[in-house]
Amino acid sequence: HVEQGLALFDEWSHLAMGMRFRAGAMGVPFMPLRSMLGSDVLRQRPEAVTIDCPYTGEPVLLVPALNPDVALIHVQRCDPYGNAQIDGLPFMDIDLAMAANRVILTTERIVSNDQIRRAPDQTKIPFMVVDAVVEAPFGSAPHECYGLYEPLFRHLDAYAAQIRRDPDEGIRAYLERYFYGPKSWTEYLELLGLDELLDARRRGTSVHDD
Repeated sequence: HVEQGLALFDEWSHLAMGMRFRAGAMGVPFMPLRSMLGSDVLRQRPEAVTIDCPYTGEPVLLVPALNPDVALIHVQRCDPYGNAQIDGLPFMDIDLAMAANRVILTTERIVSNDQIRRAPDQTKIPFMVVDAVVEAPFGSAPHECYGLYEPLFRHLDAYAAQIRRDPDEGIRAYLERYFYGPKSWTEYLELLGLDELLDARRRGTSVHDD
């Protein structure tokens, strides 16, 4: 899509993206940071503005707020209303949910509102910012979902080898097989393989419970 001009790719540092989401979530036009100062990434981003801090006089970088049209976020569990609980580190998920104009939650399990209320401290994303909820077991696969399953390493190794052999054709073949080919979520999981999914589940729960 990028090569054909159907989509644009902007390169930012990881922290800069997080701060842009934070600004969007807070409703402010920008956030300050230092991490991109002097980096090659800054040269590619004319939207980022370097100023002298009005308090210290030192240089600081301002990055613009980002409010995505749609955010797709996977969580361990949520109720039918969209109150989502996240185990482990949420990283940018909370700010992303608050910043986006529309939020679609995919979840390992849809649970009752009573269950959510029993552990309110674990509810990270509130229902009022969520537009849709989709139950999708193993929704992070082939990557991990904290406390439930680890990455599907054999699948990822095969993917990396395929890309090394032929980057262009490798990614096209992968997308055709795993993204565009399956007619249902169940069919996608079948392609990943029951044995590897169960192994990922065993490793994930062992790490979490131990």
